[in-house]
Amino acid sequence: MADQSSPKAAPPGLRMAIDFGPLIVFFAVNGLVGGPQIGRVITATIAFMTATVIAMIISRWKTGHISPMLWMSGLLVMVFGGLTIYFHDETFIKIKPTIIYLMFASVLIFGLVTGRPLLQFVLESAYPGLSPKGWRQLTINWAAFFIVQAVLNEAVWRNTSWDFWVAYKLWGVIPMTMLFAIANLPMLMKHGMQMDGNAPPIPPEG
Repeated sequence: MADQSSPKAAPPGLRMAIDFGPLIVFFAVNGLVGGPQIGRVITATIAFMTATVIAMIISRWKTGHISPMLWMSGLLVMVFGGLTIYFHDETFIKIKPTIIYLMFASVLIFGLVTGRPLLQFVLESAYPGLSPKGWRQLTINWAAFFIVQAVLNEAVWRNTSWDFWVAYKLWGVIPMTMLFAIANLPMLMKHGMQMDGNAPPIPPEG
């Protein structure tokens, strides 16, 4: 008898909502709330934290699990969001993506160096048939992508306004992440991945 408690794959629409919904809520609240900038920062951060918790609950409810990447992202959202609210300082929420990207990259690089297929362990069901060589190349690609995103986030938040940084997160980071995931498809199929009608997963945005 099949294990009824085993994780289920989320439909693409639901997966997108879980991964990117909190960031879109953050952007929307920041744009809709008036008043001083720090007030908008605090309100948008509270909305972001709330939406992240809801996304994690929905993931658990609909798929039977919360991915390690979503756990990591959610924890850092709570920590840096809490610091932003407590100190009334937007710097904390701005550096959070840098920390998340570097943590993801570090975990993947650690797996490569130690010969542990950590990405395969987390995402194997989403890439059926992918060969060990394909997993290694995918790990290298995503590790490099996360490092580049960390550098870009630091450059943007340190040299632009709050509103520009928020817009960059929505209109820059999300499209770049989706396009990068799509760009990996030829390599994945070359190394044996079987397309089942669903696009490969993309990491949650923090």
